[in-house]
Amino acid sequence: MSISEPAVGPPGEEADWKAIQAGPEFQQLRRRLRTFVFPMTGLFLTWYLLYVVLADYAHGFMSTKLVGNINVGLVLGLLQFVSTFVITGLYVRHANRHLDPVADKIREDIEGAGK
Repeated sequence: MSISEPAVGPPGEEADWKAIQAGPEFQQLRRRLRTFVFPMTGLFLTWYLLYVVLADYAHGFMSTKLVGNINVGLVLGLLQFVSTFVITGLYVRHANRHLDPVADKIREDIEGAGK
C-alpha cells in the first residue's frame, strides 16, 4: 500500500474523500475547530503585540520594579510563556470535548463503510 492510499476497506478501494469533506459531520468538525482556533489566535497575537509595543515604547512602565530586581517587563515576558501553556491546555480540553467525538464518528463511518 502506498502512502497516498488510505488504509480503508479492501486493497485498492479508496474512500470518497471529497464526499466526506462535504458531509455535515466534517463541516461541523471544521466549524468547531475554527470557532476555537481563530479567536484564540487573535487574542494571543493581540496580547503578544501589546507586550512588544510596551517593551518598545513604554520603557518607564516596563522598567517599574515590583520586587527587588523583578520589573513589569520581566513579569509580562514570563506571562507570555504562561499564556502559551494555558492556551495549550484550553485547546486540549476543547479537542477532547468537542473535536475528538466528531472525528471519531467520521473515522468509524469511513472504516465501517469499507467492511
